[in-house]
Amino acid sequence: MPGLTKFQKYAISGLGVVGGAALLYYNVYGGGESMHVLNSWTTNFTPSVQWEHNWDRREPKSLVKPVKINSESDENRYNEDLASQKVTATRNLFLIRHGQYNTNGKTDCERILTNLGRIQAESTGSRLVELNYPYTLIVRSTMSRAQETSKIIEKNFPEVPTKDDSLLEEGAPIPPEPPVGHWKPENYQFFQDGARIEAAFRRYFHRADPKQTQDSYTVLVCHANVIRYFVCRALQFPPEAWLRLSLNHASITWIRISPSGRVTLRCLGDTGHMLPQNVTAN
Repeated sequence: MPGLTKFQKYAISGLGVVGGAALLYYNVYGGGESMHVLNSWTTNFTPSVQWEHNWDRREPKSLVKPVKINSESDENRYNEDLASQKVTATRNLFLIRHGQYNTNGKTDCERILTNLGRIQAESTGSRLVELNYPYTLIVRSTMSRAQETSKIIEKNFPEVPTKDDSLLEEGAPIPPEPPVGHWKPENYQFFQDGARIEAAFRRYFHRADPKQTQDSYTVLVCHANVIRYFVCRALQFPPEAWLRLSLNHASITWIRISPSGRVTLRCLGDTGHMLPQNVTAN
């Protein structure tokens, strides 16, 4: 068997890096025959976790009553009902964390933005303008710091409708794993907040309505715990992993929900639009 050249050894070691990616390479042992490394889904590979396609309960087939096909007419009617549930638009959700605020405030009314927090909100508003999307709706948490952040952002979009939603208030969504020693809410908080935050997720995270013809761009101004939980749920990660994520103040997290129900995280906690000295998290 001939020895391997340095290049051939490098090529072989590279296979371990690319894993299941499709490759075409020549047999380094001679013979001149090409060999194929197949994609993982063409082999007997079994994923550790499978994507739940009907995660939002809006998969078209789940919305159409099954019928027994006895004729071509029955089949046509079923296909028409199925087509009526087909989604063509994409939902875009921009999740904005509030700006830095006065953590010494004893009540929500006292937990207003600091001067830096207002600067952060202004920067994020300008960034949303630069992105130049046709924003459909701005929804804000009813807590003071989110209200103030949103209203600063809203100055850039006087024509975009707004609404308040108490479901988006900050809270303890689910006991985190691994636990954090310095943060131990009472169990009742998880029961109360968790149900509310999950209800907020179900309200905003779903594929578009079949009647929606244009892509939508919704801005949700809320809180770090809520956004982190939303991201885990939307990507079908373990929801108890939410505390492993970190978000800066007034950061932008962008989630895209395609007509097929596939979810894409376009960015997480983006503050690249801010001056470095203005970036804070705690």
